[in-house]
Amino acid sequence: MSVQRTGGLGRSFRVALFGASASIAFAGSALAQSAQPPAVEEVVVTALKRATNLQDTPISISAVTSETIANSGVQSIADLGATVPGLTFVNSGPSFSRVVIRGINAAGEPTVGVYYDETPVTGSIGAGNNAGGSTPELRLFDVERVEVLRGPQGTLYGSGSMGGTLRTIYKKPTYTFETALDGSVSKTEGAGDWNYEAQGMLNVPLAQDKAALRLVGFYRETAGYIDNVYLNDSDINEMETWGGRALLRLEPTENLTIDLAAYINRTEAEAPSWFPAVGEYKSDARTQLPQTDDLDLYSVTANLDLGPVTAVGSASYMRRELMSTQDVTQFMQGFRTPARCQALYNRGAACSTDQLSAYYAYVDTQYPSVLKPQQEMDTYTAELRFTSNYESALQWTAGGFFSDRKTVVWNPQVGVDPSSGALYEPEVVMTGRVIDDTLKQYAVFGELSFDVNEQLNLTAGARYFKYTKDIIGKTLVPSLLVGAVVTPPTHVQSEETGWVYRFNGSYKITSDIMVYAEASQGYRPGGANQVLGLPGNLTPYASDQLWNYEVGVKSAFWDRRATLNADIFQIDWSDMQVRILTPNGAFSYIGNAGKARIRGLEVEGAVNPLSGLSITGNFSIMEAELTEDQPGGGTTIPNAGLKGDRIPYVPKFQGAISAQYVWPLTEGLNGFARVDFNHMGSSYNELRTSYVYARKIDAYDLVNTRVGVESDGGGWGAYLFVTNLFDEAAIFSKSVGATSAGRTSVFSAPPRTIGVNLRKTFQ
Repeated sequence: MSVQRTGGLGRSFRVALFGASASIAFAGSALAQSAQPPAVEEVVVTALKRATNLQDTPISISAVTSETIANSGVQSIADLGATVPGLTFVNSGPSFSRVVIRGINAAGEPTVGVYYDETPVTGSIGAGNNAGGSTPELRLFDVERVEVLRGPQGTLYGSGSMGGTLRTIYKKPTYTFETALDGSVSKTEGAGDWNYEAQGMLNVPLAQDKAALRLVGFYRETAGYIDNVYLNDSDINEMETWGGRALLRLEPTENLTIDLAAYINRTEAEAPSWFPAVGEYKSDARTQLPQTDDLDLYSVTANLDLGPVTAVGSASYMRRELMSTQDVTQFMQGFRTPARCQALYNRGAACSTDQLSAYYAYVDTQYPSVLKPQQEMDTYTAELRFTSNYESALQWTAGGFFSDRKTVVWNPQVGVDPSSGALYEPEVVMTGRVIDDTLKQYAVFGELSFDVNEQLNLTAGARYFKYTKDIIGKTLVPSLLVGAVVTPPTHVQSEETGWVYRFNGSYKITSDIMVYAEASQGYRPGGANQVLGLPGNLTPYASDQLWNYEVGVKSAFWDRRATLNADIFQIDWSDMQVRILTPNGAFSYIGNAGKARIRGLEVEGAVNPLSGLSITGNFSIMEAELTEDQPGGGTTIPNAGLKGDRIPYVPKFQGAISAQYVWPLTEGLNGFARVDFNHMGSSYNELRTSYVYARKIDAYDLVNTRVGVESDGGGWGAYLFVTNLFDEAAIFSKSVGATSAGRTSVFSAPPRTIGVNLRKTFQ
């Protein structure tokens, strides 16, 4: 092992392990002290719509327990990347993350199905139809576990699960009184203020064995650490989030359970983007960049035991209001030239002095300004399924699904006060467009699982789907500079029907070793673009589909004190949807790239070598690239990909090793120590690395530590924690285009943060 550190307290930290760059993180669970190390914890999952042991589930699945979530400082699903092989996030700031599994990363609808209990959620479409880029991130406090299913889950989970499925399972109400409190105070390097966080849970039985209520609330205030040198404003990226959930469980009869849930999530922030050319954690944006995200989610789930069959019905309603901003001041200033006057104002003839003066006067009214997309989304979902519930070699699941998502987007360019950078209220609109987008999906699905004998199992599944997408767009306020003219409502419809399939076979070599093979299919809907001035032939884009082929092994040994799971896979992706920029780089739209292929290896394991010590680790290696040229490559489309180009934001290597140690200090009191060390390989933000707006995202390593004391039974704990121990400026994503005047902005991990965390439970 070799270690190299440069820049202060380790601005760069690199580890070479067995010839490959790796990262090490330490994780685990508080273990009772005993003469022999205990077995690795068994986790029961419900990924197959029925309860199975994690090690006996013949698919590529990882489960992150509530204890790991709490001890590793995970706040939302966007913090889970270090815990699961093949799981990454394209992080573009609060409320704007795309979940990626196995390198299936592309603009448009989600490529990973995200569920909170039985409820699927998606982001808002925005002006660029990029619903997968704003995945809702509800709080991960008082969680039972998070299940990450790798590879297409199209039969049981439908569209949007072409890369995999991420399921958050919350703890349900119980019939005992209990409460939990968790609070933290911390300071981030370079921030002018402190970070504060508090969250709590209250569980109250209302009628013994009949009704119980579980309430969860949280509040978080994070200080800013980015300075705007143009506006002379410090710590601009402060963020405040608060919300909670209420879960009501009713059991009117012995065979019927009804769960009612309400979730509220509120976020107010300013975009935490900065410009490396200006300085580390520095920005020279000409405007303030506020963001707000208000989410309300309501659901009901009924579980009815009919003896040989279990029926589960669920329904939900989600309302989300999302607002963001983008500074376009310098882009608009770029129109203030004689050439632009000649092209835009005088129909190709050189402008006279008077014409130039009039044109400049008009341009000067268009900045400083921001794009301010405001989205209102209403989504209804419902599913009814039946699952076998009897002892038999043949097990089955069958059901139906419905979803209706309606989004209204008001996308204006609005004026800004030049002295403060604050947006004018009420809005001063310079140009604006309205988009009305509706996506309806219907599906029926089923899976059969047959135990040929005690060792061999065969599974087959299918899903029939139909979707209809209707888009109505109109421009209300024109703009000479960007070619926006007042247009009446225009209607575009996209619809499709089809089937997806899954085939799986598993064989138990011994009670502790299982091998499996799978071929599975995934898809997601196509649609239509709503971009100003886009030619009609580029308006629609097709759905994309893929086939995933994999083989894997799951094993336990040393009296189950160690587990090791691995899989290799190949994914063949057809009609891949990609983000394409217009020739001037000002707007993006979605098109189909052709074909891509992803080959990979995923490995994860756990071992308890000593009493109180738990070590886990994972890594993935992937080659994700186009296998044919994108139509228009190198000619009509400036950023079109060519055969061999890597899929954006997909590192070739990522990994983590985890360990945690708990030891007795005195009777009833334990010491606690943990370190998380994870590595993310490099990637690019565009298919064409030679494209003028292509940027490399460098590899990074992040280290988090936690030490403290806690009661033997877990009733209370006090900890000192440090995140980003070596204060690395780890960049998650880069954004550049004509609207940023060709300047690169980045989103990154916060600097080193040191804090204290206190926990207490009462029963």
